[in-house]
Amino acid sequence: MPSPRETILAALHARLSVLHATALRGEVLPERIPADGLLILRDGEPGEPEVTLSPLRYHYEHRAEIEAVVQSTDRDAAFDTLIASIGAAITADRTLGGLCDWAEAEAPQPVDLPVEGAAALKAAVIPVVLHYSTADPLA
Repeated sequence: MPSPRETILAALHARLSVLHATALRGEVLPERIPADGLLILRDGEPGEPEVTLSPLRYHYEHRAEIEAVVQSTDRDAAFDTLIASIGAAITADRTLGGLCDWAEAEAPQPVDLPVEGAAALKAAVIPVVLHYSTADPLA
């Protein structure tokens, strides 16, 4: 049985997979960027939990990351559309089907990356904070 952490990350990946961009999880950046854009979900860090007793619970603010990349002649508009779709997917159900207490994306810091002989890339890392509790930090 998967841990709550894995279940939540899988649910976030599933939510990203319905977007028009290609959504991967934990993969390396491919040589070619799909025309609709690319999203790579990184598991991130669960951080140090707050602990409550009776019953024993570990409360996490897990920081996952979504790498968003577009490559097109109108990369600014394509990037804006992709980022807006990520935001809409997360705000549509901030509990990811009741699996976590709250999911919230933070603002991206986009960068333009030149590519020799091709259209430049526009990319950003989007932190997503996942709030959840578990009875065991390893479960």
